[in-house]
Amino acid sequence: MNAAINISDLHKSYGRRKVVDGLSLTVPTGEICGFLGANGSGKTTTIRMLCGLVKPDSGGGTCLGLDIMRDAAQIRRQVGYMTQRFSFYEDLTVAENLDFVAAVFERDDRAEAVRDTMDRMGLAERAHQLAGQLSGGWKQRLALAACILHRPKLLLLDEPTAGVDAKARREFWDLLHDLAAEGLTVLVSTHYMDEAARCGRIVYLSDGRIVVQGTPDAVTGGSGLVLFEATGTGLDLAARALRAAAGVESAAVFGTALRIAGIDRAALHAATDATPDLIWQEVPPTLEDVFIHLLGRPA
Repeated sequence: MNAAINISDLHKSYGRRKVVDGLSLTVPTGEICGFLGANGSGKTTTIRMLCGLVKPDSGGGTCLGLDIMRDAAQIRRQVGYMTQRFSFYEDLTVAENLDFVAAVFERDDRAEAVRDTMDRMGLAERAHQLAGQLSGGWKQRLALAACILHRPKLLLLDEPTAGVDAKARREFWDLLHDLAAEGLTVLVSTHYMDEAARCGRIVYLSDGRIVVQGTPDAVTGGSGLVLFEATGTGLDLAARALRAAAGVESAAVFGTALRIAGIDRAALHAATDATPDLIWQEVPPTLEDVFIHLLGRPA
């Protein structure tokens, strides 16, 4: 399968701090690949290296078949890059912002491109509304429209739905899947586990290195994480006590249930035996459980 991204042994440091440390990654064309990791894990720096905004210290590879070290300018013309912060002119209308983007990319059919993109993104009725008056969800939709207006082959999205409500986030992801169905490749960083679950593959970074990658089901199933869930009374007090128990990585109350997690099944059984007033059962881990587990692992 053709690879939209194929990088090997990338390194990037700022002073003595290693931000990306020997990262290798291949993303097939047409895949939605999710980037996960704590703040400072190297996600944003990797994305910026891929689109030519930051030069790696060493390593290399290709993005859309172009060398990331030599062909940065050509790569940027074929990539749509969406930052965490809304970066368009708030005193211009939706249509004016998109027209400006079309001019930057020297589209000969500017008016048609703007009109078609607004129609596709559901922005036509807001064409004359100032960008600064849009809600967070509509701002993100405008930003995505600007990213695809020049018909890129790859989208690099850095926490694109941060601070956006659940309905707007779901609609945004529906748009991403529509684009991927047409062959567009998407690399997206996110802290939302419901979004990560919608990716074809997820890549978890820690201290600039890939810790685990695979489909959401494969990552969850291969985590080795064991969870037990309890119902009963006094769950908050039980959770506080269980957090200090050997082998218990986490103990948290969710509504009317208490969940404990760890990788030592025998230790977890011993912890549950110490709370005979609660009714316990083993449950499968979720992607969020695995994410919290990985966050707690030593570097």
